[in-house]
Amino acid sequence: MLSPHTKIQERATETGSALVYILIAIALLAALTFSFMEPSSQQSSAQNTFKTVSAAQGQVDIIRSAIQECVLLYPNGDSTIAQAGYNKPYPLNPDSTHLPVAGSYRAADKKVANIRCPGDNDGSADQHKKIFSGAGGKFMPPPPDLFMDWQYYNGTDGVFYWIETDKSDAYVKAALQKMDDNFGECEADFIDASGGAIDLDSDTTISCPLGRLCFRVWMIIKPSASAVHQDAGCP
Repeated sequence: MLSPHTKIQERATETGSALVYILIAIALLAALTFSFMEPSSQQSSAQNTFKTVSAAQGQVDIIRSAIQECVLLYPNGDSTIAQAGYNKPYPLNPDSTHLPVAGSYRAADKKVANIRCPGDNDGSADQHKKIFSGAGGKFMPPPPDLFMDWQYYNGTDGVFYWIETDKSDAYVKAALQKMDDNFGECEADFIDASGGAIDLDSDTTISCPLGRLCFRVWMIIKPSASAVHQDAGCP
């Protein structure tokens, strides 16, 4: 017959063993939970990257098609435009001084939503109609999540439009790099200005600001653009 002291020792041993098993079970559960969470996080990032690429790519195509339609329908453009560096018959910069202030033809910014089609006029030659408007049946969708509005350039280096973001989410940079891979050489470029502002034109009138990521799509590239294009050997 076991003494009371021996029984107490056995119970303590059993309790200790049970506690060990409980701790092992907790550790295994934690490891299992982590193994499920990590792929889930990676999957979420991949989904966000895909969503961003799809949204941005769709808008790239909308803008390109709208501009090309203007050029095809009005190949003679506006013969009164005499601005240095202008590429005929593509739309002027939305804030161009050629566009009259009266009637709100001249915008206060360079947003793609405000570009106008030379040759498609309300009255005089400089009264270009907006490409994206209810009257024309074309609408510029909101920019992709975390991005600012698309902007437009027509000048010394050619014709391009670009988008930018000041967000540091890892999937945003991954999305822009993926988009760059989807375009042909010299057709588009990814600009990382996290280390300092980067000029987008050789006349230094526009830039990708400090701390931002930009993505630019070219429609025309002039020789002077070699100084500002991010891909070697372009144009």
